[in-house]
Amino acid sequence: MFDTFQFEFMRNALMAGLLASVACGLVGVYVVVKKIVSMSGSIAHSSFGGIGLGYLLKFSPVLGAMLFALLSALTMGVVTKKTKLPEDTATGIIWALGMALGVIFIGLSAGYAPDLMSYLFGNILTVPSSDLLLMLGLDAVIITLIIIFYKDFLLLCFDEEYATVAGMPVNQLYLLLLCMVALTVVVLIRVVGMILVIAMLTFPAALARRFTNDLKKMMLLSVLFGMVFTFGGLWLSFVLNLASGATIILFSGIVLLITYIVGGLKQQRAHH
Repeated sequence: MFDTFQFEFMRNALMAGLLASVACGLVGVYVVVKKIVSMSGSIAHSSFGGIGLGYLLKFSPVLGAMLFALLSALTMGVVTKKTKLPEDTATGIIWALGMALGVIFIGLSAGYAPDLMSYLFGNILTVPSSDLLLMLGLDAVIITLIIIFYKDFLLLCFDEEYATVAGMPVNQLYLLLLCMVALTVVVLIRVVGMILVIAMLTFPAALARRFTNDLKKMMLLSVLFGMVFTFGGLWLSFVLNLASGATIILFSGIVLLITYIVGGLKQQRAHH
């Protein structure tokens, strides 16, 4: 197993997996606890518009994805808080508009769009060193924001009404949380792809929640589970010659499913 990491692309993949696990482990807990999984999926898919814009204007599609992810996060947050438009409706609208813009931009760009499939479905084996630096910077931003606003996010996720009564800037904190989701989407795009991002945001956190209700412990477990899923899926994809992003998600889903089945059987046995 360790012989595979003698290659530079595998070492880059290992580092990308580590950085992605930190981001999805930390922010994913908020996504699961706050129950904004569908909004996170919308942010992820709307980033396709930025990828298409990057191809059209000849700049980094990752930076374009970050721009669109942040814009869609802020738009959804403002619309759902300031208007009577239901959250699921806003989610569907932003989701569809981002994807449509991406298709149009790519259609208008000259020539073939290289690496498009890696942005859609991920290819951790092709992550360049420049993207690793971007991922490291985004991880640093996410960790800093969580340290500064930990107690505020805690109240926002578990008791938003009390936070409002206590005079906390709930709407601004909500927008900040959605922006953190957007940054995490960008971190994960090259690892599992835009379409599979929602799985990495939810699987590790959902598994961690089965073992603890303490937010800090949940975050730590979520990061660890994310690393296990990423590295295990990466190794399986290398050995079996399968698509890396899809293999990581499939491996994660199987582990999560087995855990829930075993947990359910134990509860039934204890009940009887």
